[in-house]
Amino acid sequence: MTQPAAGVRRYRLDDLLVDLDRQRVERDGVPLDVAGLSFRLLAFLLGQGDRVVGFDALIEGVWAPAVVGEDTVTQRVKLLRQALGDDGRQPRYLRSVRGVGYQLCRAPEPLPAAAAAAMPDPVTLPAQPPRRRRTRQLAAAGALVMIGAALAAWLATRERPAAPPDDALARAHHYAGIGQHDNNERAIALYEDVLAREPGSTQAQVGLSLALSARVCLYNGAPDPAGRAEALARAAIARDAHDAAAVNALAYAEDCRCRIDAALAGYQRAYALDPRGRAASLASAAHLLAVKGRLADALEANLTVGGEAARLRFLEIQIARNLELLGFTAVAEARYARAFRLYPDNVFANVAYPRSLFLQGRYAEAQAAVDEALRRPLHPDLYVLAGELALLRGEAGRAAAAFQRAAALRPHAGWPGLLAQVHAGGRIDPAWREARLASVRAEIAAGDRWPETQLEIVVLQLAAGDHAAALDALEAAIAAGFSDRAYLQNSPLLRPLAGEARFAAAIDAVGRHVAAERARVLAADWLPPDLLSALPLRGP
Repeated sequence: MTQPAAGVRRYRLDDLLVDLDRQRVERDGVPLDVAGLSFRLLAFLLGQGDRVVGFDALIEGVWAPAVVGEDTVTQRVKLLRQALGDDGRQPRYLRSVRGVGYQLCRAPEPLPAAAAAAMPDPVTLPAQPPRRRRTRQLAAAGALVMIGAALAAWLATRERPAAPPDDALARAHHYAGIGQHDNNERAIALYEDVLAREPGSTQAQVGLSLALSARVCLYNGAPDPAGRAEALARAAIARDAHDAAAVNALAYAEDCRCRIDAALAGYQRAYALDPRGRAASLASAAHLLAVKGRLADALEANLTVGGEAARLRFLEIQIARNLELLGFTAVAEARYARAFRLYPDNVFANVAYPRSLFLQGRYAEAQAAVDEALRRPLHPDLYVLAGELALLRGEAGRAAAAFQRAAALRPHAGWPGLLAQVHAGGRIDPAWREARLASVRAEIAAGDRWPETQLEIVVLQLAAGDHAAALDALEAAIAAGFSDRAYLQNSPLLRPLAGEARFAAAIDAVGRHVAAERARVLAADWLPPDLLSALPLRGP
């Protein structure tokens, strides 16, 4: 058994190159999506050479000060293997030693600094803006979200050394940075403890605000009727109006309550206050610009993020969505396909690629990609897409089952639950439909400016056979910024409107808007010369 010499920062493991300082893993010049805890696990194992490492040592070396069990370690190993393209049954990089722990399949080779320096710069893959309380599946191809933009970026601005057991604030940051529902709940409890002792702690107020928003938007918790996340962020801002982290937290709270105008203004202000440290706020703003139909502005903002924050994740997906909406379909598909091949544990890429095929009317290819994605980590939008494809084939039972699976994965998300109810079979209860319509309209009256909220009304009105009211809602969605012409043309949910003159006019209106935005992009001096022609790097 061998161990690398102390101080080694770069390794070769079989055909992988690993740079610890740059937190980068690549194969054949192509970067792999190994980040966060997965990268920390790989880095720790590299430091152990090819010896067997027990569960206790792994927990201490990777997760401390968090307290986790063997199941957590096993799940993280599975995610690392998926990111590396490794097969646990015939491992190439990492093998399990039953009842003991894990071991690298071969001794890692330390690399001299000169050899590793030739590794190219990382591909930009930033985090996306925070997930809305009601899952906006209709806009999800490039807008699938994780908490990284709002919370992880805030944590990255603070030094986070290994926290002693009694340092509640540092442990709260640690748990919040890990992600996952249970860790987020631990962070909330710790932030609450800190604020009970130090009511004026700005870091605890901002951290708790973000974690409470994440509970609703990211982890499907019940809505926050008191708006406590918003109140905490406002309290921090009252202490320092120029605190970019607090401004960002308020924007996230507004975002989670579907107040996209206020959220957009907040993200933009956070970035203006701290352009170097708040690139993730600009990424969130870019997403909301696209939601509002400002496609050229969204692409410009995303490209600005790419130049300033190379470690933010999922920017490729977000840029691909911009390009897709602008009509640069081939380039967008190539980006989606690359992410789908290279990052099998990325739930966002797993939905975006098959959805891009669906939007092009390539239904058989989309179904094949869905079938493959369903063997990977799951996201409810994948089941919604499977349901729509089933409807196109006339398989109402399969569609209903898929919508039910989506609703079960996100019980507090409105869109999957709505589809599950509408397509459950049998007559829809008029009282339920009217109550749901009233609820959606109340949200709009309270400040919900999401275009897709109007599409919920479209589906509800179609369920009652009221085409005129459905078209009214569709036109309102387009006025609010809905710009996905391909979805209107391909979704079976809207097929009942296909023969309506107003529906054709609505599609034409979207087309004219997109053409104007596309012309702005092509005339822009910020457009990289190779963006629309160069395809992404090939996968393995």
